[in-house]
Amino acid sequence: MLIPLSWLKDFVDVKIPIEELAHRLTMAGLEVEEIIYVGLPMPEGKLEGRSGGHIRRETKISGMEWDPEKIVVGEILEVMPHPNADRLVLCRLDDGVQENIVLTGAPNLFEYKGKGPLEKTLKVAYAREGALIIDGHQPGQKVVKLKRTKIRGVESSSMACSAKELGISDDHEGIIILDDEAPPGLALVEYMGDAVFDIAITPNIARNANIFGVAREIAAITGQELHPPSMKVMMEGPSVQNKVAIEIQDPTLNPRFVLGLIEDIEISPSPYEVQRRLHLAGMRPINNIVDATNYAMLEVGEPLHAFDYDVLVKRAGGKAPTIITRTAKPGERLTTLDDVERILDDFTIMVCDTEGALAMAGVMGGAESEVSEDTKNVLLEGAAWNFINVRRTLNSQRMTSEAGYRFSRGVHPKLAELGVLRGLELMRQWTGGVVDQGLVDNYPLPPIDPVVEITPEEVERWLGVKIEMEEIVDILQ
Repeated sequence: MLIPLSWLKDFVDVKIPIEELAHRLTMAGLEVEEIIYVGLPMPEGKLEGRSGGHIRRETKISGMEWDPEKIVVGEILEVMPHPNADRLVLCRLDDGVQENIVLTGAPNLFEYKGKGPLEKTLKVAYAREGALIIDGHQPGQKVVKLKRTKIRGVESSSMACSAKELGISDDHEGIIILDDEAPPGLALVEYMGDAVFDIAITPNIARNANIFGVAREIAAITGQELHPPSMKVMMEGPSVQNKVAIEIQDPTLNPRFVLGLIEDIEISPSPYEVQRRLHLAGMRPINNIVDATNYAMLEVGEPLHAFDYDVLVKRAGGKAPTIITRTAKPGERLTTLDDVERILDDFTIMVCDTEGALAMAGVMGGAESEVSEDTKNVLLEGAAWNFINVRRTLNSQRMTSEAGYRFSRGVHPKLAELGVLRGLELMRQWTGGVVDQGLVDNYPLPPIDPVVEITPEEVERWLGVKIEMEEIVDILQ
C-alpha cells in the first residue's frame, strides 16, 4: 500500500528522518519495500540497516527532487491564443519574481483562451529554464533539462507542469491546477513536497490498510501522540429517517449496514490537495463525490459506496427505497462499474433494492445507480461483510478492487459508521451539499470483542527484553 508522508502527519507527529522511520516500520512488521521521493531531497542509493553487526540492503529508493530555485508556484494571469497553432496557447504567468510568457498545449487551459485577463487567476506548478523534469511525452521516467527552444515560431524556455513531469503520477492530460491559496514564487517543494512509503500489508495486519492505521503504528513505535480523524459532521438537513430502509436477510454475511444522505450537491473536481494525495496513494481522482468515498476509505479503512439517491427513488416507484442485502438468485446478472456484465454465483452477497441487484457487496458497485454528472442527492453506504464470502466472490469472478482488498481481509463493523460519517463530511465540504440528520443503521450481529490476558513476565519470555507494565499498556493502547 502507498502511504504519503504528508497524510500520515495529519494524525501523528513525525520527528525522525524518513529513512529511519522506514527502518523502524520494517522492524515492527510493516515492511517498507520502497520510499518514493516526490520533490523532497533524495538520499543516494538504497537505504542500509544494521543486523548482527553487518550492513544489509533494506529499502529501495526512487523518485525525483525538485530544485527549489527552478520549480515554484506560478500564477497564470491570462491565456492567449498561439499565433500559429490552434492546439497551443500562450500564458502570461507571474513566477513571484517577474512575468513570463509560457507556451503550453495543456487541454485544461483551452476554456480560458482569448478571454482576456482572468477574473480568477490559476495557480500552477511552474518550472523555470534549466529545471530537471520528467519528459511527459515519453514512456517511463526519462529526466530531461528544460532548454530554450522555438515551437511553431514562438520561443519557449519554461513550462507549467503536469503531474507526470513532476513525478507525482503518470497523468499527463493537463497541467496541475493548484488550490487558490498557493503563494506565487514559493518553492514547490515547500508547498507540497512529499515522500511515499510502499508498505507490504500482510493479511494479519489488515488493520493497517489505511493511513490512520499506519499512523497508529508510528505513534506506538515512536511514542508520539496520536490524533484521530474527526468524525463530526455538520448535519443541517431534515431527518434521514423514513427516506430509506434497510433489510438484512442473513446477518452472518452482513452483520451491519449503515446509510447516510446528502442533498443538493454539485459535482465538480476535488481540491487539488485531495487529488494529489489520491494520486500518491495510487488512485485516480474522478470527482468530488467519488473522491470523498476513496479518500475516506484510504484514511480510515472503511470502503464506501455512493448511490444516486434519485435513481433509487425512481426504481422504487417514487417511494422511499428499501436497501436489501441477500445472496444472488440463480442466473442473476449485474453490470458493474467497470462495464462488465457478470453472472452472479448463488453464494455471493448482494446489495439490492426491490427491483433487483445494485452492487456486489464488498467488491464493486453496479453501473445503473452510480453517481453521474447529473447527480444531486447521494445515499452513502458503509457496511461490514463476511470476509470469506467476499474472498470467494473475488476468486470466482477473477476480479480485484480496493474494496475487495480490504473486505476480504476483514473490516470491523465499527468502521461502517465511522466511514460513513467521515465520507459525508468530506462530501459536504467539497460539494456544498446539505447532510440529512442522523444515520440509518441496521446492526443485527455485533461482534464480541476478544479479551487476551498477558503478564510482563510472558512478554519478557516471548520477546527476550524486559518491558515495564506501564510501557506495555501504552504500546497496546
